[in-house]
Amino acid sequence: MIDLITAGLDWPVVVALLLTSCAASFITAAFGIGGGGVMLAVLASLLPPLAIIPVHGVVQLGSNAGRSVLFLRYMRWELFWPFAIGSVIGVAVGGMTVVQLDPGWLQIAVGAFILWTVFGKTPGIFKRSGPVAGAFSSFLTMFIGGTGPFVAAYVKAQDLERHSHVATQAVLMTLQHGLKSLMFGFLGFAFSEWAGFIAALIVAGFVGTWLGKHMLARINEKRFKLALNAILTVLSLRLIWSGVRLVFGI
Repeated sequence: MIDLITAGLDWPVVVALLLTSCAASFITAAFGIGGGGVMLAVLASLLPPLAIIPVHGVVQLGSNAGRSVLFLRYMRWELFWPFAIGSVIGVAVGGMTVVQLDPGWLQIAVGAFILWTVFGKTPGIFKRSGPVAGAFSSFLTMFIGGTGPFVAAYVKAQDLERHSHVATQAVLMTLQHGLKSLMFGFLGFAFSEWAGFIAALIVAGFVGTWLGKHMLARINEKRFKLALNAILTVLSLRLIWSGVRLVFGI
């Protein structure tokens, strides 16, 4: 039974990841974004390389699904279907891509675009085009995993009230991570070996989401948007720096 939960990892690693999952979900529920990047960074340092993106995808699927349930009444459904159509196309193309794209340049490009949406004028087509945002972000997530900031930039462009922002972000990311997980399963990743461990991380994440929801209720709109922009800036700079290190071997 214990082995089902630990997936062969040492207990200190398991405990660290459970705490990280709780903290990451708290951050995302309270501020709209950021937890997925934190979770990916910690997983990348503690899990085998081939397991990082698939495990992260399912954990984020569970985390976002829990957040979707808690915030569902605030969801802006008119944004869902255009994004969903694009996401199906993006994941399918990403899964069928034989040539491995350079993840370094992808990270630099995504990071630079997010900075543009934070400090510049958001392109009109990006605000209006859910299919484009869904396709591009879902394609990228098959290669670099953490595309939550890109989706958050799209949701931010809709200028939603803070509860609607968190709800819409959660539902769109649930869809995206669900499609990605299905594709990785189709491509042969052995999720069964990690099932108990993933389930424990999802439960820890739900606790963090519940705590974060109560924090969100205490934040006004101005502070929420300031926090969102600050987190997006930090995550985009991290993406750019990671990309630079990969491209130039720093």
